[in-house]
Amino acid sequence: MLPLSIAPMMDRTDRHYRYFMRQITRCTLLYTEMVTSMAIHYGDTEKLLGFSAVENPLVLQVGGDDPKLLANCARRAADFGYSEINLNVGCPSDRVQNGNFGACLMAQPNRVADCVSAMMAASDLPVSVKHRIGIDERDRYEDMANFVKVVSATGCQRFSVHARKAWLQGLSPKDNRTVPPLRYEDVYRLKRSFPHLQIEINGGFKTLEQVRSQLDFVDAVMIGRAAYDNPYLFSVADQKVYGKTHQPRSRPQVVEAMLPYISEWTGKGTKLNSITRHMLHLFHGQPGSRTWKRILTEGASLPGAGAEVVADALKEVMTVAEVAAAK
Repeated sequence: MLPLSIAPMMDRTDRHYRYFMRQITRCTLLYTEMVTSMAIHYGDTEKLLGFSAVENPLVLQVGGDDPKLLANCARRAADFGYSEINLNVGCPSDRVQNGNFGACLMAQPNRVADCVSAMMAASDLPVSVKHRIGIDERDRYEDMANFVKVVSATGCQRFSVHARKAWLQGLSPKDNRTVPPLRYEDVYRLKRSFPHLQIEINGGFKTLEQVRSQLDFVDAVMIGRAAYDNPYLFSVADQKVYGKTHQPRSRPQVVEAMLPYISEWTGKGTKLNSITRHMLHLFHGQPGSRTWKRILTEGASLPGAGAEVVADALKEVMTVAEVAAAK
């Protein structure tokens, strides 16, 4: 089991973000945004599921409650070459609830088990489940343990646990990521109760030092918003978490590695902003960060903008850094 992952995040962990992150970390497990089973069944699968091979190891996260449709998702994921498929049982949004999937399914462990069984039977891909510690008033440890017990009886081995409960009414998805208190001990207890399962913890982690300390209690750690707001945090993840010996790329080297990719995609008609919006925080906390963001934000909106905008932004950042170093 890979000990570190970047959480699936809607409107964030698309293929361009993932390719960008692969220039920073080779080993960290990546996730797609959640894709609904209905979308995969009826939509443009190449657009929804396509990715670059360099993005692996990569997990397709899906949402749904129909075993047949989810089995189809598993088959498609295998065909496209994903490393794993994950069922979302953690999202509390109204739209997701209206489709009877996401966090509300924690109240239906047998339904989730049926879905997972169908997915496992449909392909050889590992199937995992991402869930909360509870929902609404069903937030006792015993409720979560029963959920995991029922679902793991299918043979599912991997559970990613957001260490906050979800309120299905009264809190927005954004507030559900911050307002309910973190209860790490419940996740540690889950690992003690099910030592044969692979338990990953998610919620509030911002540093690799925190990751390493958590690995004393669980098998893996998932980082969400911090991976987007400070992507270069992962520059030494391969060395500090995975024990690799290759040297991490510097921030300028990351940018340079992205230029051919940007040229390829903008040459096919993709708007530059679709890629560079994920790169805005690369120089987080560094001299020139504001200059970087300004040039990318302004330049990416111009007609025909391409890799030259990013190259120019890098030159300006390097100049600012040189001036700062000379002071």
